[in-house]
Amino acid sequence: MNLKINYKEDILFDSTRDHIRKIYFSDRRPWVIAFSGGKDSTLVLQLVYEMIESLEPGQHKPVYVLISDTQVEPPIIEDYIDKILQLIQWDIVKKELPIKIIKVKPEVEDSFWCKLIGKGYPSPTRWFRWCTSYLKIRPSRKAIEKIVRDHSSVILLLGTRKDESISRKNRMEAREYSSKGLNPHHEIPDALVCSPISDWTTDQVWAFLQDTPPPWDDSHDSMVNLYRQASGDECHLILDLISPSCGGSRFGCWTCTVVKKDLSMQGFIRTGEEWMQPLNVFRDWLKEARENSDMRSRVRRDGSDGPGPFNESARKKIFSLLLEAEKKVGRILISDEEIRYIQHQWQKEFDLEESAIQVANQYGRDIKKMNNFNLSPGDHEIMDDLIASMELQPELIKNILYLVTKKYASLDVYGAQANLKREIANVIETAALNAQTQDDHDL
Repeated sequence: MNLKINYKEDILFDSTRDHIRKIYFSDRRPWVIAFSGGKDSTLVLQLVYEMIESLEPGQHKPVYVLISDTQVEPPIIEDYIDKILQLIQWDIVKKELPIKIIKVKPEVEDSFWCKLIGKGYPSPTRWFRWCTSYLKIRPSRKAIEKIVRDHSSVILLLGTRKDESISRKNRMEAREYSSKGLNPHHEIPDALVCSPISDWTTDQVWAFLQDTPPPWDDSHDSMVNLYRQASGDECHLILDLISPSCGGSRFGCWTCTVVKKDLSMQGFIRTGEEWMQPLNVFRDWLKEARENSDMRSRVRRDGSDGPGPFNESARKKIFSLLLEAEKKVGRILISDEEIRYIQHQWQKEFDLEESAIQVANQYGRDIKKMNNFNLSPGDHEIMDDLIASMELQPELIKNILYLVTKKYASLDVYGAQANLKREIANVIETAALNAQTQDDHDL
C-alpha cells in the first residue's frame, strides 16, 4: 500500500486544507467531527487537528470529536480505538487545544444484547436492521442535539466520499449545497454538514495518511495493519437511516448478521487473531437462529400471527452461548448492567427464578440477585400459610413480598403506588403463564 503523491494530489491536499480553514473562520458555530477510527474519518480529524494547532488562542472555537461505541465492536478494533483516543486526549491536554472527545453509547435498554436477548428481537437483516437506529443513530443524535441546544447551531464534519460507491456519489450530488459547500442535515435541525474530502479517491486518502504522520505523536501503522488484516473499509458514524448499513464493511460490529459472512472477522482470524474464532462461530449461529421457527414465537408483539420475537428457550440458549463465547475469548462481551436489564425483562415476560443471573454466575460472572433479600420470621410464616392454603408458587410469593417490603417499602414517593400495582400485576401474570406452560407440558 505504498502510494506516491503526485503534483495533482498536492494541489488537492492544499485546496482541502484551504477549504477547511475558510469554513472554520466563516462563523462561530462549533464543529463536530464524526470519528469512527477508520481511514476517512481519521483523515478529516487530522486535517482539522493540524489547522487548530496552527491557530492563535483567540482564534479558537469549540471542536468536538464524536465517536459511537456500539459495545459490539470487534475486540481488536475496540482496542485500537481506545488506544488512539487515549493518545489524542493526552495530546489535547498537553497542547491545550479546544477539542473535546465525546464517546457515546446506547442506553442499556437499547443495547444489542438487551434488545436481542432481553426482548427477543430477531437477529438483524438487511431489511430489518434495527441495530443501526438503536446502537448508532440515537446515541449520536442525542449528543449532537445537546451541542445544538448549547450553541444554537453546529457544523458536522463527515468523512464521506463520492468514490466509495455509485449510490453514495448519487446521494451526495443530489443534495442542496450552500455557497460554502455545506448542506443541511435532513434529520437534525440547525445542523449543517461539511464533507471536506468528498472528492478524494481511496488511493489519495492512503497516500496522504502514509506520507503524513498524525499530529498526536503516533503513526498510522496500526490502522494500516488492521486494514491489511480485514481487507475492507470502515463502518462510518451513522446519523440517519439513509446511510448505508455497516454490514459488508470492514470494521462493522462483530455481531452483524446483515451479511452472509463476516469477511473482516475471517480476515483477522486468518492473519493471526485465532482467538476471535469463537466470536465468528457464534455470529454464524446467530444468523441461522433467526430462521429457525422453533426459536421464534408464533405471535408477533402486536398480536398478529408470527414469526415473532425469539421465544423463552431461544433467549436463554443465546444468552448461554454468548457467555460461553465470552469465556473462550477471555474478555467481557456483555456488561453487568445489561445482564440485570435482561433479567428484569425476563421477569416481566416469563421468568420468576432469576435464571439469567443464575446462568451468569455459573459462567463466573458475579451478578447479584435482584431480589436477594432475607425474609423475616413473620414473612416466612406468611409464605408458608399462603403456599399451603392457596397452593401458590413460592417464587410468586417471594417476589410479591420483595416488592411490598423492600422495593416499595415507602409509598410516599411520587408514582410508587402505580408502579407497585403494575409490577405486582406483571409478577402474577408471569406466574400464571408459567403455571399454564407447566400444565401443557404435563399433558
